[in-house]
Amino acid sequence: MTDTPRPETPLVETEDRIHPGGRIVVGVDGSAESLSALRRGARMAERLGCSLVGVTVWEYPPSWPGYVMGGWDPERDAHTISEDAAREVFGAKPPSWYSTVVRSGSAARQLIAEAEDAEMLIVGSRGLGGFTGLLLGSVSRSVVEHADCPVLVIHGS
Repeated sequence: MTDTPRPETPLVETEDRIHPGGRIVVGVDGSAESLSALRRGARMAERLGCSLVGVTVWEYPPSWPGYVMGGWDPERDAHTISEDAAREVFGAKPPSWYSTVVRSGSAARQLIAEAEDAEMLIVGSRGLGGFTGLLLGSVSRSVVEHADCPVLVIHGS
């Protein structure tokens, strides 16, 4: 049996690196894991010359009966969570390359939409909801499965 030479297959250069000037998106819900994700995103964005977007998503609970409960305003709470996270990670004045987005709807869907054309999406492994002991929460699992960009999942705080 003789070995027939195989034709040389040229290596195709893929665009699998983070580009300076691109965007890194981080899910921020106030949990320890999301603060770790924001810290990691900040280090990466600063070193790689990218902008960083902290995304906080809110929605009424599925059992919400349609009336305001004692003045509770989930959108206001989401803005507070976003501001507190920025202050925790960056101090009193966030850098110019950091911005925030607060949206209503499904957290996974909104993060996936915001990460369209992003260099990377970073999320905590588990947010404020869910069950203790799960390796991944429902949001992190969903973005890993459906995001069009690389996803970094931060475990622990």
